[in-house]
Amino acid sequence: MENIGQYIEALIFASEQGIRMEEILYCLQAAFEHGFTADEVNGHIDIIRAKYGESQYAIEVVKINNGYQFLTKKQYHPVISLLQLQRSKKKLSQAALETLAIIAYKQPVTKLDVEQIRGVNCDYSIQKLLEKELIAITGKAESVGKPILYGTSSLFMDYFGINSITELPQLKEFTESTSTIGEPSE
Repeated sequence: MENIGQYIEALIFASEQGIRMEEILYCLQAAFEHGFTADEVNGHIDIIRAKYGESQYAIEVVKINNGYQFLTKKQYHPVISLLQLQRSKKKLSQAALETLAIIAYKQPVTKLDVEQIRGVNCDYSIQKLLEKELIAITGKAESVGKPILYGTSSLFMDYFGINSITELPQLKEFTESTSTIGEPSE
């Protein structure tokens, strides 16, 4: 069982989304019929992270959403963002972004709740977000009619580079008390 680190590196590289420790352990144990421990795998991951932490590499191993993933280093983000602008076919519309924000902050939430906040029909936006797997059906509400509840998916966290919903900016960060309209009242 030589080069286990290379197998772990290959698993992280081949995974479209972050790969969790449980998945790495399962793959290694199934392939080698040997009981690996999380500590052993973590040791190899530390070596891989140190290797790609060197300046000669443009990528690094990052832990996101309780999984490991290869991502480009932050210093290369400006050039990557230019590529993303070219490929903006997958870009979310303003309506989809607003719908996604409401779902992220109010989850679990029904479509009716989202529509009441936005003031418009959200069928199309919710359908597109489901297709892009940024949101998921999380259950049914106990209210009349048992409407479907929506919440964010793990792909949402990968997409925005966060580990949990608690890392979203707080709503108070978006409002400034110094912004006023008109003359102050006396």
